[in-house]
This record gives sequence, C-alpha cells and structure tokens, in this order.
Amino acid sequence: MVEAVDCPKSLGSVVEQKVRRGLIGEPHVASLTEFVRKIRRETGFDKQIPFFDPLDGGVAAAILYLLEAPGARAVSSGFVSRNNLDESAKNFFELNRDAGVPRKATVIWNIVPWYIGSGKKIRPAEAADLAVGVRHLEQLLQMLPALRVVVIMGKKAIFAEEHIRRARPGVEIIRSPHPSPLYVNNRAGNKEKILSALQSVARSLARAADRT
Repeated sequence: MVEAVDCPKSLGSVVEQKVRRGLIGEPHVASLTEFVRKIRRETGFDKQIPFFDPLDGGVAAAILYLLEAPGARAVSSGFVSRNNLDESAKNFFELNRDAGVPRKATVIWNIVPWYIGSGKKIRPAEAADLAVGVRHLEQLLQMLPALRVVVIMGKKAIFAEEHIRRARPGVEIIRSPHPSPLYVNNRAGNKEKILSALQSVARSLARAADRT
C-alpha cells in the first residue's frame, strides 16, 4: 500500500490525491466525510466542498482551525489541507511544524465550507455566506468530543466566535491572522504573529495533557 506523503504542496500530485481519497473512510474521519457529503446533498455544491484531510486528527482532534473559505487548490485536490498546492497551505504547514503543534491533534474547517470564487479569483465571504456556513459549523462542533481549542484564523472567521461560545462553552478560543502570503509577506513580523498564536495553541495542548 502506498503511504501518504506529508510535506508542503504534496497534494499537488494526483497520485497523492488518490491515496488520501482511499483514507476518507477511516474510523477517525468517516463521520466527517459523511458530514461533507450531507452538506453537498443539501446545498448542491458537490465538489466545491472539499473533504477533511484524513492525515489530520478527525473526530479525535483537540484543536479546530477555522478559516474563511476553501480556495481553488482545495477544490482541485478535494481536501481542506495544509498539503495543498498553494502558499497559504505551505505557510500553515510550516508554522504548525515550527510551533510544535501535533498534526493528529488538529482538524481544519472553513466557516464557509464551499468555494466562493470564479475559478481564477476567490471573492470575500459575504454576510449571507457566513450566516449559512455557521449553521454547519455548529453541527461540526458537536462532532468533536475532544475539542479544547478553536483557532480563528482571519477576520471573516471572527463572525463565528459567539456561535462557538454558545455551542461549546468552555472551549478556548484563540485568534490568529490568516496565513496567506498577502498577510505573511506584507510586513516584517507578520509571520511571527501567527507563529506566536500557534505556540499558544501548543502550550494549551500541553497544559491539557498535564491535567490528564
């Protein structure tokens, strides 16, 4: 059996995409796969809603990373993943590695689960997108029994903060800038701001481990 390749941009390979698709029925991610299929049926968006990456922690995750909306590369690969063929995903991969956040402790989702671009350019999420997307987020929050931390990445995802507090009181919420190159490369120190937020995530996870 061919093993999945966990490195930046590895999902640019059609072979790797096939390997990941072969893993979406694994026990830790099977219910999340069905969750995506359910939203696809309800909305009619089909492949515009990528699957959860089976290399992440699935329903066992203690950390939920919440971003804005999937990009074209996520639609192409079929996964919301740090291994996608784009610079945001590469930044996210490297920042998690540098912060020492274990991948299997995490899961990634978008407040707007479907692609909202034209194929060439993604548009900003609008109020109507967010209002519908947050309803699906509330369902997801109930599917993650080990959840301890939600990391809100980017300004649009902040819309979900109060919904998260109501749905999962007691879960820690950490805000972080989005790891897009437009932010990371815009000003010296921006990358370090994201790294600092993710280091806080790693510390929170370590404290939780010490209590158990």
